[in-house]
Amino acid sequence: VQVVESGGGLVQPGGSLRLSCAASGSTLEHWSIGWFRQAPGKEREGVSCISDSRIYYVDSVKGRFTISRDNAKNTVSLQMNNLNPEDTAVYYCAADPDYPCSRSFFDGGTYLSSWGQGTQVTVSS
Repeated sequence: VQVVESGGGLVQPGGSLRLSCAASGSTLEHWSIGWFRQAPGKEREGVSCISDSRIYYVDSVKGRFTISRDNAKNTVSLQMNNLNPEDTAVYYCAADPDYPCSRSFFDGGTYLSSWGQGTQVTVSS
């Protein structure tokens, strides 16, 4: 599976963006798909993931971000609301058929099967 992110951009604090992760090569059905982000000078961190039976968010985005999937379109989306400057980062989509959607998905890191190239999100006034 190859995944490609889109939807990044520049937004003011308090604004919203919607990121999309489109898959090709195989269906994402039954895979865990998640979003990571990496800010300048910081380590990559997990943001959210989704599987057939579970959705997981890190504490810093709970209540602001919503992840969803459309198996018919083979896409996963991340709706990001009430953005703040600390959300500025390159956002990456990753997918794996074996890692469960949980903390272990984020700990899987580079072992995950598919990674996108990333999309820049900048929150600034």
